[in-house]
Amino acid sequence: QIERVAPTDSTVLIQGETGTGKELIAHAIHNLSSRAGRAFVRLNCAAIPLDLLESELFGHEKGAFTGAIAQKIGRFELADKGTLFLDEVGDIPPALQPKLLRVLQEQEFERLGSARTHQVDVRLVAATNRDLTEMVKRGEFRSDLYYRLNVFPVLLPPLRERRDDIPALVTHFVEIFGRRMGKQIEHIPAATMSALSSYHWPGNIRELQNLVERAVILSNDGVLPNSLPESGAQHVFVNPPATTLRDSERTLILRTLEAVGWVIGGPKGAAAKLGLKRTTLIHKMQKLGISRPSLQHQDMAEPPIGEPLSRVQ
Repeated sequence: QIERVAPTDSTVLIQGETGTGKELIAHAIHNLSSRAGRAFVRLNCAAIPLDLLESELFGHEKGAFTGAIAQKIGRFELADKGTLFLDEVGDIPPALQPKLLRVLQEQEFERLGSARTHQVDVRLVAATNRDLTEMVKRGEFRSDLYYRLNVFPVLLPPLRERRDDIPALVTHFVEIFGRRMGKQIEHIPAATMSALSSYHWPGNIRELQNLVERAVILSNDGVLPNSLPESGAQHVFVNPPATTLRDSERTLILRTLEAVGWVIGGPKGAAAKLGLKRTTLIHKMQKLGISRPSLQHQDMAEPPIGEPLSRVQ
């Protein structure tokens, strides 16, 4: 389906549970299209306050409303000649839906506070975890907008219904996090992959991604551990208590610092190994009470050995 619709300019509506990888599909559609060399612009409609959503989509002029101290370019303009991905499109309020319908039909709009019409060439990919047909029946979503969005529907089944995809996803995420953390994961035990493939993943791909990240953090000797709880394949995954996560993070940072001789910055320092900014690592060390053993009785504000005071501040 993706390979068929990607080369066209048709609007795509991706539907699926939270965490099923809707944004990954949107990226794939863009990358397989003739617009691949142009901008891919994303907006999560549920993450923007309703009174600011119109400005985010279409932009505004200086003085258009209280707090508009400068001109703002909206997402449709930023995505001109490219692709705009509207996540959680079902959260767009009814009052704003006619303006979205117009730009889809006519490829034109006005910024807030301006009468000037702007023409754009944008390919729209929308996504939702809500049942838009039911929202149309309840009068919460315009039927004409729904039909305009639903030109080419893509239904993403939950991860528990496509277990054959799990090994490839695990390998993909291991490569990403291994590169980010400077770790080389050379082996994924069959038992680990079997456990991951058997788990029912209520949080879908997002939960899998988070769990693989945790496993890479805890990995030793290039082997990916099974970071599912012992009963994970039979029961819903429950996050460990905060203290356990804190202890795990503290242990990881300590091991990394010891491995690099307590050097924080630089390409071979602990921050680079952990995929963190130097200042972020220093903040975490202070929060977790980590200091070089010889400095345990000194103020944690002092820099660990290997970092001059002037660089820490």
